[in-house]
Amino acid sequence: MSFDGEYEPSPTEWVRDQVATIMETGTTESVNIRGLPVILMTMIGASTGKVRKVPVMRVEHDGVYAAVASKGGAPDDPAWYGNLKANPEVKVQDGTEEWTATAREIDGEERAEWWDRCVRAFAPYKEYAEKTDRQIPVLLLERS
Repeated sequence: MSFDGEYEPSPTEWVRDQVATIMETGTTESVNIRGLPVILMTMIGASTGKVRKVPVMRVEHDGVYAAVASKGGAPDDPAWYGNLKANPEVKVQDGTEEWTATAREIDGEERAEWWDRCVRAFAPYKEYAEKTDRQIPVLLLERS
């Protein structure tokens, strides 16, 4: 899949600003969320077919990354979750390194193990899970 198509910035201001900073500096180390590191996911929009970019918390274990579709504990999933469900190929950037990965939603024991890692990386995930009735999706980003 090509990520060279038309880029459509996020309608969310903080996402647009962080992506612009990462693109200008060439590194995810130029931004953070609550002082903690992020990665940048580049994907194809499910309905538009346009390139979309979003920073998410950096949760990594043995070279595999997790993307937590928390949306701050909102009752609905973030738009990027639908994009990855429709088009699971994603470009991941951590620092200045970029690679292609496949997003795979996890459940059961695998999700429980990764959820603990996610909460250790970003403690507010626990609070977000308590705010919503939905189970917050966790997707693994595995190198292609």
